[in-house]
Amino acid sequence: MAARRGILIILSSPSGAGKSTLARSLRDWDPTIAFSVSATTRAPRPGEQDGREYFFRSREDFLAMVETGEMLEHAEVFGNLYGSPRAPVETAIESGRDVLFDIDWQGGQQIRNSALGRDVVSIFILPPSIAELEGRLLSRAQDSAEVIAGRMRKSLAEISHWAEYDYVLVNRDLDVAAGRLRTILQAERMRRDRQPELSDFVRGLNREFEERL
Repeated sequence: MAARRGILIILSSPSGAGKSTLARSLRDWDPTIAFSVSATTRAPRPGEQDGREYFFRSREDFLAMVETGEMLEHAEVFGNLYGSPRAPVETAIESGRDVLFDIDWQGGQQIRNSALGRDVVSIFILPPSIAELEGRLLSRAQDSAEVIAGRMRKSLAEISHWAEYDYVLVNRDLDVAAGRLRTILQAERMRRDRQPELSDFVRGLNREFEERL
């Protein structure tokens, strides 16, 4: 039996706020943290492998998984379905491994409202300013002006959900934000209800007291 049940770590942010970079930093700090691999109906890109980047599924198979409750959360994005399969997450947390989700507020909301909601620690990442957020998107040089404008409009909707999260970090400095993220996880791991061995330990202390009386 695991010393403790794993935690579902949800990271959300508007695009460009540093969520993916912070997620990688957290896993570099503790490689035992599992990353939730999403399922998708989109076609694999060159070099992608089933079960590594994504679980690639047909639309019919994906919808069947939703219908039978095999998805913790799901959404349709630009005509493709994306979701988080439930089975590998349950296996990980029952063995004491923490699982990291890099998802938007809608996915986070679905997981918090699921049967695994009690295991969730949710963290929202805010940019230091909207100008900085736009600058980060522009510096990537990956998207057209139209795409960036669309991402900025979506950011407004994303940020409006900040108060639904357990913790909120302003990513002014990446190293500082990464350190605070680690502190949050360390504290959550030490919560009394996440240390099932404490009850037996305290009973042992009580027996010691009784033997001394």
